[in-house]
Amino acid sequence: MTKFDPTTLKFNDAGLVPCIAQQHDTGEVLMMAWMNADAIAQTLETKEVTYWSRSRSAFWVKGKTSGHTQALVDMRIDCDRDCILVLVDQVGAACHTNRRNCFYTSVLDGEVELLKPIK
Repeated sequence: MTKFDPTTLKFNDAGLVPCIAQQHDTGEVLMMAWMNADAIAQTLETKEVTYWSRSRSAFWVKGKTSGHTQALVDMRIDCDRDCILVLVDQVGAACHTNRRNCFYTSVLDGEVELLKPIK
């Protein structure tokens, strides 16, 4: 086993890499967000998934304000080292629209909303 070094990832020009969050036990794809090297390190240290908010230019610990947390179960990198997959235990909605996941609109036969907000 080799110690993981986040700086070996292929970050974009803004120093970010896309991160897909997936429910660890069902395989449900929950959301996509961005991480920088510090967010990756913080996530690995705390086991609370931490993203980089491009709009706020700040760290964003999933669920700190909403209570809809993501506990890290595993973190994986793809073969090109330019994308991260976090397997999480999601509590509540993953999407800021209060839906279980962010991929709630199908467009195959016109736009169809597949999920309603959680009450």
